[in-house]
Amino acid sequence: MNEVSPARRQTLRRVANEVSAPLDEAGLDRLLGYLDLLQRWNATYNLTALRDPEQMLVQHLFDCLAVIQPLRRELPPLDCRLLDVGSGGGLPGVVIAALCPAWTVVCVDAVGKKAAFVRQAAAELKLPNLHAEHARVEALKATPFDAIVSRAFASLPDFVRLTRSLLKPDGLWVAMKGKTPNEEMAALPPDVDVFHVEQLSVPELKADRCLVWLRQRN
Repeated sequence: MNEVSPARRQTLRRVANEVSAPLDEAGLDRLLGYLDLLQRWNATYNLTALRDPEQMLVQHLFDCLAVIQPLRRELPPLDCRLLDVGSGGGLPGVVIAALCPAWTVVCVDAVGKKAAFVRQAAAELKLPNLHAEHARVEALKATPFDAIVSRAFASLPDFVRLTRSLLKPDGLWVAMKGKTPNEEMAALPPDVDVFHVEQLSVPELKADRCLVWLRQRN
């Protein structure tokens, strides 16, 4: 791992506190190690369009840290199984696994090199609760999950359609979005309920962010 500047470490600590996802020293090491690994692999495998590590810090780590407290609020504290769909370089799955060690986090992506990267991250960051699957999500065979999360994956109707068989009957879909996707919400099937649109404030990110919470109607 490259030498991390004390200023970057302090900034990450401050932002984690601001979004109610405080990090201990081991957590800081893991996330900064992940950022370093992402940067190194990205030079060869194009895991993210961002190249600048400071942009990665804000647009990837800070953005994903902002969803930790809402997820902890809504999901079981123990034995929770979470699926990150279209995970790419492990966002937000790696961040969730690093901060929620009691949860099992599975990242699925149709691109093999991206799943391989997440497996490498799990090994290097010592995250036994983090797993990766190389598959199209609609073809994934797995025990249904308590929650399915997506970030920049698909429209809400497609997100629901492609993952419905993987969600427990009482499970939650959680979509990370920019502006409130009113048109996508209006196009959802009638048996899917948007029960909350949660506006997020991501430190240092000058862009709209929200979480769209969905569940199947009884």
